[in-house]
Amino acid sequence: MAALAPLPPLPPQFKSIQHHLRTAQEHDKRDPVVAYYCRLYAMQTGMKIDSKTPECRKFLSKLMDQLEALKKQLGDNEAITQEIVGCAHLENYALKMFLYADNEDRAGRFHKNMIKSFYTASLLIDVITVFGELTDENVKHRKYARWKATYIHNCLKNGETPQAGPVGIEEDNDVEENEDAGASSLPTQPPQPSSSSTYDPTSMPSGGYSGIQIPPGAHAPANTPAEVPHSTGVTSNTIQPAPQTIPAIDPALFSTISQGDVRLTPEDFARAQKYCKYAGSALQYEDVSTAVQNLQKALKLLTTGRE
Repeated sequence: MAALAPLPPLPPQFKSIQHHLRTAQEHDKRDPVVAYYCRLYAMQTGMKIDSKTPECRKFLSKLMDQLEALKKQLGDNEAITQEIVGCAHLENYALKMFLYADNEDRAGRFHKNMIKSFYTASLLIDVITVFGELTDENVKHRKYARWKATYIHNCLKNGETPQAGPVGIEEDNDVEENEDAGASSLPTQPPQPSSSSTYDPTSMPSGGYSGIQIPPGAHAPANTPAEVPHSTGVTSNTIQPAPQTIPAIDPALFSTISQGDVRLTPEDFARAQKYCKYAGSALQYEDVSTAVQNLQKALKLLTTGRE
């Protein structure tokens, strides 16, 4: 993908979108679709914050140029031309990143890549709002991921051992107050291989957090997006798919024939299409379980009119 023209310095008014823009830069090569929607979110949010002062208008104008360049380069990508596909792509990507961090957390493996993954997942859920309101599940994932990133970072910084797995989340105000501090002090350099899992607080300087790659691991979901992104065409013989548990299939679905009195509304057709798109996006990440679940939902809805 051709390099994009650089942006001017970020105006102070746009501090709240700086991490979304950095996430976009990190994904320019890894997953251009994610990079595009991160910039679109930043553009829409920036317009709401300040579109009148000269420095903000200049910044937004340059950001718009980047969006137009990206859209031209990705013009034949369904995730750009069809919102329902783009939404499914982004949701699946954010979920994979969340699950990677959550698996590491539950296994008691606390490290800066896991912290970064939690926080980036929360940022990508922010980005999903370009398609409309978030589901209750996404709202909960965002809140939990953002709080977990801050909680684990603060524990490691203070030499404390974080509590693994789900713990009682603090009040919203605490999460918001710590959010920027937790993100701004994430690492700026890729982690160096080490035989020790000891956390070194000096490796967490304040400032940005770019260039971190999530390493493949036995406990990460198969083909976690940051391992080998499908959009780059990179292949590897060293990453083996993890065994997957396929959900049980309702035998009744095999013999189900659409009932004559079933009247499907336009909303039903839209939901069925959405389930099928979600299934297709899940298969891009070899997530068979999610694909099967969504296809079953679509089939049940089309044959019974109920979910």
